[in-house]
Amino acid sequence: MSASTDGFYTDERWQNWLDRLRDEDLDPEDEDAARLLWNLQEDAAIAVVKVLTAYDEEELDPEMTMHELANVREIVLADVDIDDEETLLLVDGVQTSLVCVFYAAELYVAEGVADADVTECLRAAEAAEAEEEFDDALGHCARAGTLLIDGAELDRSVIDDVGYGPVAEWINGLGSLESALSDPELIEEDEDGDD
Repeated sequence: MSASTDGFYTDERWQNWLDRLRDEDLDPEDEDAARLLWNLQEDAAIAVVKVLTAYDEEELDPEMTMHELANVREIVLADVDIDDEETLLLVDGVQTSLVCVFYAAELYVAEGVADADVTECLRAAEAAEAEEEFDDALGHCARAGTLLIDGAELDRSVIDDVGYGPVAEWINGLGSLESALSDPELIEEDEDGDD
């Protein structure tokens, strides 16, 4: 038994988000712009969670799960065609954050849940980043992600301590993963930002 091979995320969905960003005059300090970027990021994280849910419920075998995750990753991490450089940088930040979400999901399927705790993993990621060992830092963040998938929570005090850099971006991605795990409903693309 297998789930639909194109039901988790589509290029059209991603492009619709990008079209909205192109139409906005994005100011990263603006609450509506920040919400739009977060929704873009979380929407992709929700797709990842839906794939993992299908895997956990044995609707997908490991090979098919990896294939579905690769499909979503290919859509979301593809080069983006946006003329405005500031908007392009903001989307790049979203993509960087999501790299960790995809890595964590793949690690969860390939190796299961890390034998560690979230704080330990994030502290190790910080230490690796300080040594400019970025692959190791990403690995530690991804291991933290497997723990979130298993039900652990992010420690906000650790997040607040992390300085700006790749680890902060990846932890931001883990935040969207945690949010998606708690409420894995796709975000309406026509949402106008009103509460």
